[in-house]
Amino acid sequence: MKHLFSTWAILLFALFIVVPNSFAAKWKAQHVVLIGLDGWGAYSVEKADIPNIKNVMANGAYTLKKRSALPSSSAINWASMFMGAGPELHGYTEWGSKTPELPSRELNQHGIFPTIFQLLRDASPEAEIGCLYEWNGIKYLVDTLALSYYQQAPDYNKHPTALCEMAVSYLKEKKPALTLVAFDNPDHIGHGVGHDTPEYYAKLKELDGYIGQIIQATKDAGTFDQTIFIITADHGGINKGHGGKTMNEMETPFIICGKNIKTPATGRKEVCNEDKRRSAILWPFLPGHISGSTVPR
Repeated sequence: MKHLFSTWAILLFALFIVVPNSFAAKWKAQHVVLIGLDGWGAYSVEKADIPNIKNVMANGAYTLKKRSALPSSSAINWASMFMGAGPELHGYTEWGSKTPELPSRELNQHGIFPTIFQLLRDASPEAEIGCLYEWNGIKYLVDTLALSYYQQAPDYNKHPTALCEMAVSYLKEKKPALTLVAFDNPDHIGHGVGHDTPEYYAKLKELDGYIGQIIQATKDAGTFDQTIFIITADHGGINKGHGGKTMNEMETPFIICGKNIKTPATGRKEVCNEDKRRSAILWPFLPGHISGSTVPR
């Protein structure tokens, strides 16, 4: 059971919040938008000029104490989030893992460790499920056979707004049940210039603007009131790197806001207790009738 309560299981549980319209009376929201910022350390939040993100924090629940799995690098941590298990179970152990270095404890019908995308597909075969990303490594971790649509954005050095524009278009046109939008920054700036630098904070401000546009897209699509937004990261960083055990590398934000998520007026804003920050945010929203969907332990 302990793996069910891992930091990353929060995102697995987000799956069960999503529902097609025919089940709206039983489920708690019809849409989930998961936004990932690669290399976003929690240490930066207080100092950063990120009004859209801070508005989500103010109107939902969050922690700045979520910890990365070790090593504090990308593939191992995105896999842990998408799969709701640690590397000792899913087997992805390195920064750029494309296949498991360890044999996966469980395999789904597509030959990959079960993911939130596949579990939603099983629960709702007609659901629109999408993944839009900048770093090519994401596609090896999401179970593309379970997706309705997935697409890598062009080089953000030449087309910095492309991923945001793709996400806005997709959310408006398809009104998906579950959407992953995975940015490869501020990690790129962290490696090139350094974490906790003026350039790093400038990139966060830019990313915050994209998040504002993504949220606005759900309003334009008429889905905002039935959407849960999750904003988080795979790891932080220190100097020009990551992968180690410092808190700057390991602690990342986890922010959740939207339909049926408690606000400061109705509950605690910051979930900081070790156990509760890992799982309790979404436990009240688990529909009991999805008993056929299981999490490997």
